[in-house]
Parts: sequence; C-alpha cells; structure tokens
Amino acid sequence: MNIHCLGINHRTAPIEVREKLWFSDAELPGVLASLKEGRMAECALVSTCNRTELYYVPAPGVTNGSPLWPTLAAKKNAAEAFRDEHFYSYSGMDAVRQLYRVVSGIDSMVLGDVQIINQVKEAFACAQANHCTGILLNRLYNTALHVGKRSRSETEIGEGAVSVSYAAAELASKIFEDLSRRTAMLIGAGETGKLTAKHLKGRNLGKMIFANRTRAHAEHLAEILGGVVVDFERFALELQGVDILISSVNSNTHVLTAPALRQAMKSRGNSPLFIIDIGVPRNIDPAANTIDNVFLHDIDGLNQIIDGNLSHRRAQTPKVERIINEEAAVFEQWHASLDVSPTIVELREAFEAIRSEEVGKHSHHFDPVTSEAVDMLTKRIINKILHAPMSNLKNGTGEHASDDTRTKVYFIRHLFGLDKRTHHENKD
Repeated sequence: MNIHCLGINHRTAPIEVREKLWFSDAELPGVLASLKEGRMAECALVSTCNRTELYYVPAPGVTNGSPLWPTLAAKKNAAEAFRDEHFYSYSGMDAVRQLYRVVSGIDSMVLGDVQIINQVKEAFACAQANHCTGILLNRLYNTALHVGKRSRSETEIGEGAVSVSYAAAELASKIFEDLSRRTAMLIGAGETGKLTAKHLKGRNLGKMIFANRTRAHAEHLAEILGGVVVDFERFALELQGVDILISSVNSNTHVLTAPALRQAMKSRGNSPLFIIDIGVPRNIDPAANTIDNVFLHDIDGLNQIIDGNLSHRRAQTPKVERIINEEAAVFEQWHASLDVSPTIVELREAFEAIRSEEVGKHSHHFDPVTSEAVDMLTKRIINKILHAPMSNLKNGTGEHASDDTRTKVYFIRHLFGLDKRTHHENKD
C-alpha cells in the first residue's frame, strides 16, 4: 500500500521546534502545490499547534530513499532547526492507523481532544480544493472522519473536563442548574480566566462582570464576550448580585481576604457564592471556606476533577482502538479490491486469448453454422470455469478477508503469468 505519513508532534519535539514547522491556512495551498509538483501524486498536510503531519502518495517511479523532512522544513526555511529524531514516519496500514488515531483523539496531547476532527477535516478540504488528493487519500480522509465520529458516539473518549477552564465551567453547571439566571464576575484577564469565562458563556450564562488592574483589558473582554466592567479596586463591593466569582490574577498576596469576603456576604444576605480560584499563588484567602454559603475551589481541586476525567478517558482507549482496527480492516480490504478488478479483467482476457486462438486454428474444419456453435460453446465453457474463481476473488472469505484476497490475487497472477503477460504487452 503506497500511503505514507511523515510527522512531528508533541511527543517527538518541544514547542520551540514544532512551531517552526507550523503552516498557516494561507501557506497550505502553496506548500501542497509545490510538494505535488515534486515527488507526490497525492498529498495533504495537517498542521496544528501540537503536530504537523504530511500524508502522501509518492509519484510513479519515486521511492522513499532519502529523508523527506528536509524538503518539508525547507518550505519554512528552517531545516537547520530539525534533526532526524524529531520526526516519525509510517507506511501502508501503519500510516492509515496513524490518521485514525489522530482523528479519534487518542494521539492528542489532551486525550480525547474534540477539536482535532475539525482540524483534520479543514486540512483535507484544503488539499481537495487545491486538487492535491486522489482516490487513496480521499478514501483515507472519508474513513478517518467516520472513525472520529464512531469514537465519539460509541465511546466516552471526549467526555468530561480535561482543562482547568473547562473543569471550572463544568463545576459551575453542576452547582447551578440554570446558568441563564446567574451572574459571574471575572477578576483578572489571564488566559485561563478568559477561557473559563468563554466556557461559561457557552453554557448560556446570564450575565458577566469583568474587573482587571488594567481596565482596558477588562473592557476588551467585555466587548468580546458581552458584559459590564467594574473598577478592580471596588470589585469586592460589587459582589451583591454575583453568583460565581472567578479569580485569575498574578499576585503575591490575596486579592480577597476572608474578612473582606465576610463583610461582602453580609451585604448579600448570605446568599450562596461559588468561587473558583485559578491563581497561583492563590488569589482568595483559603479561610474563605470557613464562611457560611461560600464554596471555594482552588486549582488543586479542579485538577482532581481533571485527573478523574482523564482516567475515565484512558479507560475508553481500548474501545477506540477496537474501532480503529475494525475500520482499518475495512480500508485494507477496499485497497486490496483495487488489485482485484484489473486481475479479473486480465485473467478473463488471458483465457479469451487462448480460446480465441485455438478456435481460430480449427475454424476451417467447420462450416459457418458449426463454427458459430463452437465459438459460443467454448465461451460458455470459459465462463463456467472462471465463475467460481472470479466470485471468490471479488468477495474474499474468512475473518481476515483483506489478507485472503491479497494472497489470492498474488497466486492467480503468479500461476497464470499475468504479470509476465502484461510486461510482454507493454514491451510490444
């Protein structure tokens, strides 16, 4: 099988190396075109923050003799940044299984990554739009998407929060059944806090309040996510209508002390307050947990949730592997069938050539009516002789049908000299 994969990912190279081989959406068409013009009949490039993988079918007559990665690295003028050990390569069914593992999420930095299936879809759509794929990669791409969908519908590989921001939003959803009636305040505009706010908005949060030392940053977030801004120095006084407080501030001291929170709770009438402290060092005084109706969760608590969810996802991996093996067997059988059709045609042509030649030699012994009858009779004999072999060759048998079919094709071509016959015809 002439499908290959060349890749670099989070397991083989650090970020400072991987980022040098990241291709933007704008770069992909030109890179694909140059690769196809060179040594590839088909190619598609998947490039994300954690991996760059090239799937390709070599052009006729091109072998995988020399390493391909310098060619790919040269597209970014960064060949000096890489070494052989930064890359991995797969061929045949190993390349097929690699894409299946990627699209199912079990080869991701975050196990069960739900974004990767769309990233693969976009990468192959780009390759198809630029006429860089053909029968092999198109089939590989379509079956890979099927693997991704089966993995998510038949297993729980993508279930449960595995990031701090998502875990925080998931926890809030469990505590408050209807977030559309709730208000959250975000203190700080750090990346994790911002992602938490996005996840909460995605869960239909009713209202968002932002506070940050640099007010312009808070105003920018409010513009993006929708919400209002309060002065950082006064955020504790604005807690009256807040149900969820998220703190993500770089600070060596607590931005909210237990006494200040106790005072704020009095003004709230002691209505429950859910606090997510994502700061390191901690932003909220741990003594806040001693205050009635205050429910404080720090990053260690969230990590416990994440660890539990990751353990659950890891337990799903064997189920995903079974799906991959099932679909890989189907792909291998399909690929084997590509050899079956020309073999059937060539075998029938070989028998017909022998029949026709022998009938022709003796046709002078028969009158026209008898000659026509002999011609029809010998054709029927050939059809009956070939019927069972052709049917078995088309259908395959047994549990490992693809291996069985490929073996049959090999022996039929060898026994009847089809390759020699094809070679002889090509010479003529």
